Amino acid sequence: MSTALQNRRPVITGWSAVSPHGIGAEALVDGLRAQKSTGAPLDTGRWRVPAGRAHLVPGFETREVLGKKGTRSMDRVTGLAVSAVGGLLRQPGSVRETETGDRAALVLATTTGSAASMMDFTRSSLEGARPYDVDPAVMPNAVMNCAAGQCAIWFGIKGPNTTLAGGRAAGLLSVNYATRLLSSGRADTVLCGAAEEFSAARYWLERHSRGAEAPDVPLGEGAAVLLIQPAGSIGQERPALAEILAVRSRVAVGNQARGALEACVRAALDASDVRPEEVWAAVPGEAPGRLGQVERDVLTELCGSEATTRVPAVSRLGDVSSASASFQITMLLATADARPESAGRIALVTSADRDGSLVCAVLRLVGA
Repeated sequence: MSTALQNRRPVITGWSAVSPHGIGAEALVDGLRAQKSTGAPLDTGRWRVPAGRAHLVPGFETREVLGKKGTRSMDRVTGLAVSAVGGLLRQPGSVRETETGDRAALVLATTTGSAASMMDFTRSSLEGARPYDVDPAVMPNAVMNCAAGQCAIWFGIKGPNTTLAGGRAAGLLSVNYATRLLSSGRADTVLCGAAEEFSAARYWLERHSRGAEAPDVPLGEGAAVLLIQPAGSIGQERPALAEILAVRSRVAVGNQARGALEACVRAALDASDVRPEEVWAAVPGEAPGRLGQVERDVLTELCGSEATTRVPAVSRLGDVSSASASFQITMLLATADARPESAGRIALVTSADRDGSLVCAVLRLVGA
């Protein structure tokens, strides 16, 4: 590793995912390479939703994937998160002494945690003979930070443990939070990810809150996790994949979103000392409806249409909501790994949430 890289900003040194392409990083890479479709008809009997399509993790059953010990009452979003973190820590080159323990942190992005668990627990209180006639084993699942806590317990991650609820913007907000943990000396390593489950509760919430712009965009699910470390502390076991140059955010809704998003992107590029024409890949978050089109238009105008088409669209996985940005980054890294000309090039990743959060991250891809 060069001295110049060691003196620069935090770097991403590993990633893993549980996606509609399957469990593990290799499944996502193979699926992207083969351009496989991940949408499939829903089992209406199991999910209690109208007939339609969704992008589910194939064959994912928490107890079958993680085993029976400690999973009897584990909900789906927690199972997805634990599986993704475990996949990262089991990769060749993993150094458990630094990636777990007191100096390792975990940051997990979400929308609300598990909407299904929250609604089921509340329903049991309303339908029982008494309000407190509930299953106490299910109660932790109704807390938004349950998945992050379970990941820490399963793998001995004893540093800061944070859950960030920010909708589609949560993944990039968690990357920013991870860099702050490192720069402030609160951690030496951060496992930074996001998880989103499919459930009847989430289906109906989305159906009634999206409005007329994108009523039929199928939902997706999955979890993706990045390993973020200071550049000076990495070794040959996990070489740097990308350097995090800057993360910037804005808040705007309606007709103000376009101007605010452009200002956000320009601010992130300026902080990185990068010109728009230097961007090799621009990866939008593909929000359903008009906002997603605004996001793509802004990136196309600033960086060119070629940059916006180099990385497969995250919408191929369905609407994965809070996990979108984490999947955008993993798909970027998977694409760059297969394209040697990407070494040293600039990539930017954006997120736009319908509640007004706009975020842009600028990365420098690192060659082998």
